[in-house]
Amino acid sequence: MDRKKFEVGDHVYVIYRNPHTANVANITQAEIVQHPENEDDIALFLHEDYHLIEDDDAIYSTFTEAETEYNRMFDYEQYD
Repeated sequence: MDRKKFEVGDHVYVIYRNPHTANVANITQAEIVQHPENEDDIALFLHEDYHLIEDDDAIYSTFTEAETEYNRMFDYEQYD
């Protein structure tokens, strides 16, 4: 993930694993915000909480990008 791609105020889509159920993941909308402790960095505001952004986080600019990657990651075949 390229942090330079996102700016404060951007709405993004995150593939987010449920911390209580390891085999459940969802695409969730979040917002890029100013890091609460480091004004030179950004963070995710997700589920009413700040999340530090890690290099391996699955963050996408559009729902379509997130859905495509979600389907690839979980080998999901869409049926029309």
